[in-house]
Amino acid sequence: MLHSKLPDIGTNIFSRMTALASECGAINLSQGFPDFPAPQALREAMARHAMHGHNQYAPLAGLPALRETLASQLVNDRGVDCDPDTEITVTPGATVAIYCAITACVHPGDEVIVLDPCYDSYEPAITLSGGRAVHVPLDAQTFTPDWDRIESAVNPKTRLIIVNSPHNPTGAVLSRHDLRCLETLATRHDLYVISDEVYEYLVYDDAAHHSVLQLEGLRERSFAVFSFGKTLGVTGWKTGYCVAPPALTSELRKIHQFVCFVAVTPVQQAIADFLHSLPGYPGQLAEDYQARRDRFCSALAGSRFRLRPAAGTYFQLLDYRDISDQPDTVLCETLARQHGVACVPVSVFSQSPDPEQRLLRFCFAKQDSQLEEAAQRLCRI
Repeated sequence: MLHSKLPDIGTNIFSRMTALASECGAINLSQGFPDFPAPQALREAMARHAMHGHNQYAPLAGLPALRETLASQLVNDRGVDCDPDTEITVTPGATVAIYCAITACVHPGDEVIVLDPCYDSYEPAITLSGGRAVHVPLDAQTFTPDWDRIESAVNPKTRLIIVNSPHNPTGAVLSRHDLRCLETLATRHDLYVISDEVYEYLVYDDAAHHSVLQLEGLRERSFAVFSFGKTLGVTGWKTGYCVAPPALTSELRKIHQFVCFVAVTPVQQAIADFLHSLPGYPGQLAEDYQARRDRFCSALAGSRFRLRPAAGTYFQLLDYRDISDQPDTVLCETLARQHGVACVPVSVFSQSPDPEQRLLRFCFAKQDSQLEEAAQRLCRI
């Protein structure tokens, strides 16, 4: 019998809850994908490039036109200069970029700090590289980092720290001060940093996204990872990119070429065309998604759930402590089967969940009619 390298890993929670939603005919607010069309110009560009024969391998690092467009976007939106040839790598999704970055950094025996609750792809990649994930919890109420507690977890084996902002599953957003603390920590202990910034444009209430690329001490030691799936609403196209200094990019590409080699060519062509013709498109996303968040939250005003509007991402947490003492994993199934709304339990994102927490994650990247109907069902509980 094959000895599993990931014996404790099964089908992820997103796939299980989406399957349950389909089985029950429930409104699927569990998996993070928009249920409304991506921009027509983007879809037309994809079809055009496929039909015009752009269907063979792209360069390993990504199409030059796309990388040059991304370099311009980083200057315009973040004030960051990047060399498109040596610092930007296009990958088949952000998860692949994160996997390649972890694999490039982590050797057997190394430790990697992750902040709980954390996205579920981080630890398996660490384990497969022979490393060990060290889980440090975020503040149970605000989901902000306790930098003293994080530093206390650092030891001579610590190689890497992974941060995520805007944060999935909680919607919390790192402040500029947080990044300064991270910069001090990483510099003092000579740590590498992976910064998962896939929801970079989904920050609300006139707040700003702060990238590790904007701080000199972090820029030189960080892999910053982004997702076109989130920015352009095409999660099924599985295309993202990683920005890192030349030495780190070189190591990431060594891994990337043997994991998947290249991202899909007509998808890259389409994205390059779209962003070149509409460079301001990502910057207008926050207004639209904030309106969806506010609509969902307002519709829940008469419910028994407690909530604080998400600061970022397209996920809203609901606290059900006034409704049930059931574990969140149990209540999620109950909501799907008995009330027709599928969501995700927050406890599955932590190694040692807070026993006092009663939190569920709902995706509001959905049509108004779906959000309103889901809220009506939740209000009847």
